[in-house]
Amino acid sequence: MKKAIINNQVITDMSHLLSIAADETRLKILFSLLKGEKCVKDIYEEIEASQSLVSHQLRILKKAKLVTFRKDKNFVYYSLDDDHVKLLIDVAYEHVLEKK
Repeated sequence: MKKAIINNQVITDMSHLLSIAADETRLKILFSLLKGEKCVKDIYEEIEASQSLVSHQLRILKKAKLVTFRKDKNFVYYSLDDDHVKLLIDVAYEHVLEKK
């Protein structure tokens, strides 16, 4: 880990980030986006959830800076915000598999 000042605000921010990612639907969306950029329709079909639920969860993920988006005409495409999000998911996944 980089040398950083760990203070209460950093701990609070980390806790918030991890709690956002901890929701099962949001985690399914993040896993879906590991494969690359997708529109809402592709995501809700893949994770078998309603369009309104996926759209709501994407707003939360976007606000938390876990996903980003781009607009192309009538479509909005989502992707993971950066490689840190991918790493976070990969590490959690490997940890869970390792402990089984």
